[in-house]
Amino acid sequence: LSRRLGPDVCTVLRLSGPLKEQYAKEHGLDFQRLLDASAYKEMYRQDMIRWGEEKRRADPGFFCRTVVEGAVQPVWVVSDARRLSDVEWFRDVYGDAVQTVRVVATEETRKRRNWVFVTGVDDAESECGLDQGVAFDWVITNDGDELSLDEQLETLLQSLRGQL
Repeated sequence: LSRRLGPDVCTVLRLSGPLKEQYAKEHGLDFQRLLDASAYKEMYRQDMIRWGEEKRRADPGFFCRTVVEGAVQPVWVVSDARRLSDVEWFRDVYGDAVQTVRVVATEETRKRRNWVFVTGVDDAESECGLDQGVAFDWVITNDGDELSLDEQLETLLQSLRGQL
């Protein structure tokens, strides 16, 4: 979406960025290496999830507030909201301006993309916290059919443009 709308209109915000940055500071780790899909990140992933949950319990909006600081574009794509508390925070603060979008793919498609289920990680709230309890405004299917994906995204973009 950000590419199609342009950087003056849309920015991508990642809740995991401030989480990983703060975790790295508090634990003396390499922040940049926590951002990629490396074995380094995987060594700390479960503890980082636990630590993030503790932060959220103390202050549900902690990472949400941090990520929106300085965002000036009228459209924000929060690419990694994973918990009901994240969605609730944005809805409480920004009301009807919030549009929730769920991107889905079959398990077969995900496996073709090298996803492997890891017990204790992929069944944790950090990965499936939005599987229930959210009425999504949009559901986009991304199973590799580019034409279908383009059509779905264009419908979403037309709606967004109509609200700007």
